[in-house]
Amino acid sequence: MRENTAAWIDAPYADLTIRDAPAPKPGPGQLLIAVHALAVNPLDAIIQSNGRLMYGWLQYPVILGEDVAGVVVEVGEDVGAFEVGDRVTAYAIGLEKGRDAVSESGFQAYVAVDANLAAALPDTMAFEEAAVLPLALSTAAAGLFEAAQLGLDYSSLGDSGSRDEVVVVWGGATAVGGNAIQLARAAGYRVVTTASARNHEQMKRLGAEAAFDYRDADVVDRIIEAVDGSVVAGVLAIAVGSAEPCLKIARATGATKIAMASPPVSFYEQPRRGGLSLARIRLLLRLGTRSALLQVRSRARNIRASFIWGSAISTSPVGAAIWGSYLPEALATGRHRAYPNAHVVGDGLSALQGAIDTLRGGVSAQKLVVTLHDAASGDS
Repeated sequence: MRENTAAWIDAPYADLTIRDAPAPKPGPGQLLIAVHALAVNPLDAIIQSNGRLMYGWLQYPVILGEDVAGVVVEVGEDVGAFEVGDRVTAYAIGLEKGRDAVSESGFQAYVAVDANLAAALPDTMAFEEAAVLPLALSTAAAGLFEAAQLGLDYSSLGDSGSRDEVVVVWGGATAVGGNAIQLARAAGYRVVTTASARNHEQMKRLGAEAAFDYRDADVVDRIIEAVDGSVVAGVLAIAVGSAEPCLKIARATGATKIAMASPPVSFYEQPRRGGLSLARIRLLLRLGTRSALLQVRSRARNIRASFIWGSAISTSPVGAAIWGSYLPEALATGRHRAYPNAHVVGDGLSALQGAIDTLRGGVSAQKLVVTLHDAASGDS
């Protein structure tokens, strides 16, 4: 029998608690992974900060975590692409509705993941490096390619072809943005993006043909000028407050679709405890007002503005195209870079709460990663 340990969240708003957990068993179509590295995401911080405001279906105690990398130690039925001993990165979707928020969530030594949301790693890629990818890559793919979002053509993903159509990525230095730039380019689209000035060269290395500082007062006009009359296939809005400038860009360029990865307000701007507070009331009022105004303004111009749900690719052809057909080869050849840079903040599950707290304070062009060097890496 395997002994498993997890970072539990026992109740809404609670700190993580490290203790034993049931050893997951992979079901049909699943892999059991011994985790060697995992990353924290804004989603983890938001769930902990918001209680039941979002993800109201969770029945506590649960385990957070989406981004994992490690070694396959058991293969479920109907899995043909992986075998025991494979080094992989995977998207753990236990927090999604209808899934198991214990055995299928990432903050533990062993996790069961869907094989169609896993990819083999080249021997040269460290687990810490690979752990930055899963949620950001999946969210970027959903925003770009799902029919309910931008609906871009991914049939030539990874080929050398090119199109004259432009994709605008607002927030290119974010985890989602950096992967969106690479995926859009891999599908043949031109990319214009925003980022802090210090990150512009990095954005171009990822594939953007132009990068602009989102802090500049004239950034919207400069992006419109850079598009220069080309067809804008869609606008990807990432980071709090990005929807409004993206709507202006869409209106000016004739784009008809905006895919949004972030809400119009920061969910960190509230106390991490239950009950109503002035800060929470203000946040909810701003959220409702800004969301409603955005929909009114976008619909008035026949622009569809919709929120991205990264796990949508788990049951759609997009997931197979990204995780199965594109990513393994792209990582092996270096055509897709593990982005953002991994910043290892500690070893062991006890480092996770500090990482989440640091994330709330703001992190730029990097992802906070925790290693599990003391975790079991095989059968016991």
